[in-house]
Amino acid sequence: MTRTAGIDIGSRTTKVAVLEDGRLVHSRVVDTGTDPLARARELLDGCRADTVVATGYGRHLARERLGFPVITEIKAHALGASRLFPVCRTVIDIGGQDSKVIRVESGRQVNFEMNDRCAAGTGRFLEVMAVTLGYTLPEFGQAALAAPTSVAINSMCTVFSESEVISLIAGGESKQSIALGLHESIVSRLLALVGRVGVESPVVLTGGVARNPCIRALLERRLGVPLLVPDEPQIVGAIGAALSAGNGARP
Repeated sequence: MTRTAGIDIGSRTTKVAVLEDGRLVHSRVVDTGTDPLARARELLDGCRADTVVATGYGRHLARERLGFPVITEIKAHALGASRLFPVCRTVIDIGGQDSKVIRVESGRQVNFEMNDRCAAGTGRFLEVMAVTLGYTLPEFGQAALAAPTSVAINSMCTVFSESEVISLIAGGESKQSIALGLHESIVSRLLALVGRVGVESPVVLTGGVARNPCIRALLERRLGVPLLVPDEPQIVGAIGAALSAGNGARP
């Protein structure tokens, strides 16, 4: 019996997935906070594994301080999504601080594009905008879905978008319509990435933002294909990292 663990140390959350002979037997997600190594140790405490592989923003720190082998986020998400959905040909991952579009063949990436220079189009952007409008994150997506019309958001920078939203509220615009406009701006940014990679169905949506019902609905409408969403979309990278150790895949 082989047990492998993947630890995905992200900018916003840290995830662990433990596989036993390739089958998921344990997973957990926590906020990364200000000490990613401490959070990684906390998640792995008590997790028996023959090998631990790290991925995510903090993977190099885990290699230097904990001695773990590492795998890139791109390869980890391609592996994880393909294990959960063997038919997968495209992965759209919307994380806390970046977004990725990955073309996949036989579980391995063949092309990708990544937005990691601007928070717009990421989970962090949604968090800031939800607070600005007075919503919780679950409320934010539902409010956008319920909007009869949208308000165009011209600023793509998070700071400028926040100022624009405040001005729109002061001007009497509906919060629901503003929420929908913000979601549409995120999807438009994602579609620019998709356009550079090309999309082939089936498409798997991963990352914490995959839980947002408005993002899912808008992406499906604009892409013209249904999206496959894992039950736990945040742990896909951690699953891929664990697979890279146990199933013959290599970084």
